[in-house]
Parts: sequence; C-alpha cells; structure tokens
Amino acid sequence: MNERLSDLEIHYMHLERTVQELNTIVCRQQQTIERLEQELRDIKNQFLAVVPSLVTPPEEEPPPPHY
Repeated sequence: MNERLSDLEIHYMHLERTVQELNTIVCRQQQTIERLEQELRDIKNQFLAVVPSLVTPPEEEPPPPHY
C-alpha cells in the first residue's frame, strides 16, 4: 500500500511538472500571437496609409465606356 501511494505521488509530481511546462509554453505562444497580431495591424495601417484603397465602392465606380 505504501509503495503504491509513493508511486502515485511520484506520478503526480511528474504530471505537475508537465502541466507547469505546458503552461509556460502556452503563455509564450500567447505573447507571440499578440505580438504578431499587433505587427499585422501596424503593417495593415501602413499599407492603407500608402494606398488608401485599391477597391472603390460600386457607387463610386465610373460607368463603363459603352454607356
């Protein structure tokens, strides 16, 4: 019984360490995702500042030449 309890405690400790390691990895990944999202927003804003719109709304389109 004592040996079995000891084995369970050891197993629990390994699981606890694994959970902590995974938590650290997930936190770093979340930080990376947030940084990449911000960089994407910045690039999009820079692009829109250089080229305001490559697609004009249909109501602003000039009529085709055959009209």
